[in-house]
Amino acid sequence: MSERLTLPVLPLREVVLFPGVTAPIGAGRPATLRAIEAALAGPERLVFAVSQRQNVESVNSDVLYTIGTIARIGQLQRGLSGMQLLLHGERRGIAIHYTEKDGYLQAIVREAEEMLALDVEDPAFVALHREARARAAELGQKSGLPDDVVQQVLAGVNEPGKFADLVAGYIDITPPQRQMLLETLGVEERLRRVLVHVQRQIGVVDAQEDIKSQVQEELGERQREMFLREQMKTIQRELGEGDERDDLQELKETLAALDLPPEARKEVDREFARLSRIGRESMESQVIRTFLENIAELPWNERSKEHLELPQAQFILDEDHYALGDVKDRVLEFLAVRQLRLQMEGGKEGRREGVNDGASEGEKAQEVAAGESTDVPQATATVPAPNAPVRGNEDDRTARGPILLFVGPPGVGKTSVAKSIARAMGRKYVRISLGGARDEADIRGHRRTYVGAMPGRIIQGMKQAGTKNPVFLLDEVDKLGVSFQGDPASALLEVLDPAQNDTFVDHYLGVPFDLSEVLFIATANFIQNIPGPLLDRMEVVEFAGYTEREKQEIARKYLIPRQFTENGVSPEQLTITDGALSEVITSYTRESGVRQLEREIGRLARKVARKIAANEVESISIDREMVDDLLGRPKVHPEKMAREDEIGVATGMYYTPTGGDIMFVEASTMRGKGELVLTGQLGDVMKESARAAWTYARSHAAALQIPDEMFDRDIHIHVPAGAIPKDGPSAGVTMSSAVVSALSGRAVRHDIAMTGEITLRGRVMPIGGVKEKVLGAVRAGIAKIILPKENEPDLEDLPKEVLDKIEVFVVQELGEVLALTLRGATFREGRLLFGDEKNPRDVIPLSSGFRH
Repeated sequence: MSERLTLPVLPLREVVLFPGVTAPIGAGRPATLRAIEAALAGPERLVFAVSQRQNVESVNSDVLYTIGTIARIGQLQRGLSGMQLLLHGERRGIAIHYTEKDGYLQAIVREAEEMLALDVEDPAFVALHREARARAAELGQKSGLPDDVVQQVLAGVNEPGKFADLVAGYIDITPPQRQMLLETLGVEERLRRVLVHVQRQIGVVDAQEDIKSQVQEELGERQREMFLREQMKTIQRELGEGDERDDLQELKETLAALDLPPEARKEVDREFARLSRIGRESMESQVIRTFLENIAELPWNERSKEHLELPQAQFILDEDHYALGDVKDRVLEFLAVRQLRLQMEGGKEGRREGVNDGASEGEKAQEVAAGESTDVPQATATVPAPNAPVRGNEDDRTARGPILLFVGPPGVGKTSVAKSIARAMGRKYVRISLGGARDEADIRGHRRTYVGAMPGRIIQGMKQAGTKNPVFLLDEVDKLGVSFQGDPASALLEVLDPAQNDTFVDHYLGVPFDLSEVLFIATANFIQNIPGPLLDRMEVVEFAGYTEREKQEIARKYLIPRQFTENGVSPEQLTITDGALSEVITSYTRESGVRQLEREIGRLARKVARKIAANEVESISIDREMVDDLLGRPKVHPEKMAREDEIGVATGMYYTPTGGDIMFVEASTMRGKGELVLTGQLGDVMKESARAAWTYARSHAAALQIPDEMFDRDIHIHVPAGAIPKDGPSAGVTMSSAVVSALSGRAVRHDIAMTGEITLRGRVMPIGGVKEKVLGAVRAGIAKIILPKENEPDLEDLPKEVLDKIEVFVVQELGEVLALTLRGATFREGRLLFGDEKNPRDVIPLSSGFRH
């Protein structure tokens, strides 16, 4: 057992003293000064120097480490603010107990015994010791210390433990890391940890040297470049050659030839004057030059010559797209209105050059109002020679019209219709994707004060078009995001407002740019995601999904020829039968558009191309049975009509962006407390429909012949495919049929699909997506459909071949629905009847508007 000493405690803040190391210490706290005085009064002037866990003013045993250093006080200098002294670490000590005495801390300390290596002659230990010495010497040299000093210091310490303490006292590490080394009593482990810290310090010093050399090299290159440029200027002057001023003169002539508005001309002249005054070496000169070059590249007065010929426009739309009759009609109506307005303005103005400045303010107001209230898109025309831009005066301006918004599922042709409009009108076509844009600067650009500033996407699109009247497609406008950097949807308000966009100001340009002649077309998948003010500035044109027959025609006319060409297969080598094409559409795709269909056709072509290239076949005709072998097992398993009537199971219809389909609503009763249980990952609106159906059944229990004891049981409503979120009000009639069936014990007809929202009074309210829902039900094999009365006009959107296959029942009251869906229910003389026809029981008086 080592000797125990009672020593004054010298607390250290952010400092760790190692044995064998001498360090200067400043003391000023009263308790510390008393401890030093007590040590000086002793014969050996010993203190226990120990670090604080926390940097606090008042010290007690809780903030002090247990392991410290028994140190001897050397030189001491007193001052007004305290003492300055040199402490020399003697050996490690472990505080057994801290006590307070006469205003300072003292500790009972015993010496900590080092744990030496088992064999100091072990080759591994010797190698570790030598490596630590070598790396310590390297660190000293890299730190700028003289070699002889480093070698002298290291040579004075031979013992591995003392060497590790010496190095630990001088390397740049944190106080907690120093304390860990002090508490490491094993010499080999301490030596290993010190080596790691030394190696890390060497890496830091090397990195600093690399950074320093790179900076010096870069500065040297800049100075060299400036020197060479000055020499080049001198040589050019001696030879009589021009300098960069020739470039400035060329830029000046380009800018002077532009027909700029007064505000833009003033800004351009001011910036060019600044560029002329500063040298090319200035960083600001490049910023100004880039700005002026952007100004020069914009189409301030370049226009595509437009031709409006309705027959040619209709030919182009029919050539590029199959079906989409409503969309084509809307576009052609717009073109017709545009053509007549231009003819009217031409006759009224006598085709004078420029805008009719002599027109009365009333006439101008009427023209603006007509432009804002036009019921269709912007014009189309013949196909002129490749959209050559022409210089035009104000008489070439086209009449303003509404901004079009194409809304529909993916892959139904929204973008391609916009291309066809541009082709028909003879205008340039520009597309920008707004999906994921979250910064206002994406639309308006960055201010020139920022490094790397650039114009927004609108101005960049105009540069790309090269004319000021292109067809400008704003794709995926419903995918705009919002962030702390601004709302891009709000920035689009000015762009899409015909009353404001003639003075659109991009932050980068800082001057107005006229967008009034641009035909803007936006596309979206979900109209509900578009902010109201932005939607109010656009006219919606809805794109519905394609029927199976339409998809087959599109595949024959467009997709198959394109995929044959892309995959190197000729029509003589590969034939796809109608049965095979129908199988691909129904079993391998689930979409409203045709993108996935084209991919699957491409897969078929590649499979056959491989066989032909391997000389396995010369030609092949793919029928329905061969599709599974080439494409694998079917990927899509659509719902099919139920095989038989069941109690508590009703067939509904739903609509998603990929198309319509049927769904089954299941209801079952069980012992309980009369509660309603809902499952199937239903949304809030769908849950409300279920509660409304439950309430309706309870309030009409007697009329529906539901025993009172059934309402003491729990009823569970479930919509299968529980992993898929579902919501919307259109399942109200389906849930009502399932609930009434489960409670009354009457089966629901399996061959009828229904949709409609319900109220507590039993009214059936209109819903959306009628075309897609009916098409989905037809694909499932259902031929009888129940729709709300107010949705009857939507049946006009259905193709004739579909209407010929189905029988539609339009209803106004929920009682009418139950008369059609429940077995044993009949409808006679405006009343729903159950049971024996000889003794019928009146159930619910129904609207006389019910028709079959």
